[in-house]
Amino acid sequence: MKTIFSLFVVISFCASLFAQEVTPKTTVLLPILSNGIDEASVLTAESILRMELTNQKSLEIISEKKTLNAIGNQDCRDEECAKLIGEKLNAEQVLICKLNPLGEKLIVQYNLVQTSSGKNILSERATSTSLEDLDAVMKRVAISVANHSPFSSNQEVGNIVKQETIVPLSQAARYNFGVGFGYLFPKGEYAQEDKYFSIDAYFDYQINDVAIGLMAGLRDGFAINLYGDYLFSKTDICPYIGGALGFHWVADHTYYWENEPYNYYYNDGNKDEDGIELGLKGGVRLFHTYNFQIFIQGEYIITFNDYNDKAIVFTIGIL
Repeated sequence: MKTIFSLFVVISFCASLFAQEVTPKTTVLLPILSNGIDEASVLTAESILRMELTNQKSLEIISEKKTLNAIGNQDCRDEECAKLIGEKLNAEQVLICKLNPLGEKLIVQYNLVQTSSGKNILSERATSTSLEDLDAVMKRVAISVANHSPFSSNQEVGNIVKQETIVPLSQAARYNFGVGFGYLFPKGEYAQEDKYFSIDAYFDYQINDVAIGLMAGLRDGFAINLYGDYLFSKTDICPYIGGALGFHWVADHTYYWENEPYNYYYNDGNKDEDGIELGLKGGVRLFHTYNFQIFIQGEYIITFNDYNDKAIVFTIGIL
């Protein structure tokens, strides 16, 4: 019985804590500072921000009239001045907001200053792609101030700003698609031919001194791998070395021997013909400075299958 009573007391205490409303923090919004933006737009932005701050339950916003009377003729734009205004109005925190153009964009910078210490407890920036986008930006600024959270962490349906819908730029790579052809010279004991014709397709990306890409081709079976090459020159004659890692299914693994008057063929179906392939290669790219390239390449490949296939591949092609 005593245990049940103690549990009831704990539950009641926790419930009362959750039921209590958070005491709003008294907050001063200083007039928005701006350079190069017309006064009407600045006043509209400030009015939107004040309204959105007022709608936050965790904030109690000092009236605009009291704020202007406390500021007087001062141009309040730093933490020291914000601390003095906060003390005059008996506010817990003061919000400094700046609105400046940057090309076609508008940069919103805001600092939330704690009156007691005079230190920034929140310092953030946001980008508006146009004056019309300021409506959504100011709503997000208000949420950020109320929660003491970064601007980027307050996305909700209906307040996504246009800047967040723009795909960020990424570095560009030189793309080449090409075809190569040549001969594969098998070195394993099971191959029935001295050489096999090969044809490959290349999806090649060049980044500074490195080329990376994907190769898929017919090489006594089917092969596909990822490769990387180091390019030694930026001129029209560019030697390179590289490596490749991928998969190779090797087609021809038939035993053959002559025994008069008959010839015998035998294939061991219990062995795997496919496996991971490792390649080491080198060559030269010609016309490297043009939007097409001719390459000459030699490659030594090892396929880790049950036959331990090895081969040398000689290829010429165009990218």
